Amino acid sequence: MQYMILIYEPAGAYAGSEGRTALEEVVAKHWALAAELTAQGIQKGGAGLQGVETATTLVRSRDGDTLHDGPFAETREHLGGYYLIDVPDLDAALAIARRVPGVAGTKIEVRPVIVHDQ
Repeated sequence: MQYMILIYEPAGAYAGSEGRTALEEVVAKHWALAAELTAQGIQKGGAGLQGVETATTLVRSRDGDTLHDGPFAETREHLGGYYLIDVPDLDAALAIARRVPGVAGTKIEVRPVIVHDQ
């Protein structure tokens, strides 16, 4: 079964020189985890995302019009990246999610992927 592991990081977590050092450490840990999962045939995709300042948020109004509202959604955490994995069950997905690196305050969400028969 496929699961998406979504990584939400605190806003401003990588700001300043200490943040840059933390980012380098976290990225190195992500590369190591991704390499391991890929070698095991578990990881099917994944990527880090550019900063929230590069985002454009579209909001659909009640009458169906699409409005620009942003550059980004106003939240305390930002979606920083994801892993797409294929494992037997939720327990296996959660075991991997517990290994995802992050700074203090990082939240990890695990969601099953809807797979449509082709």
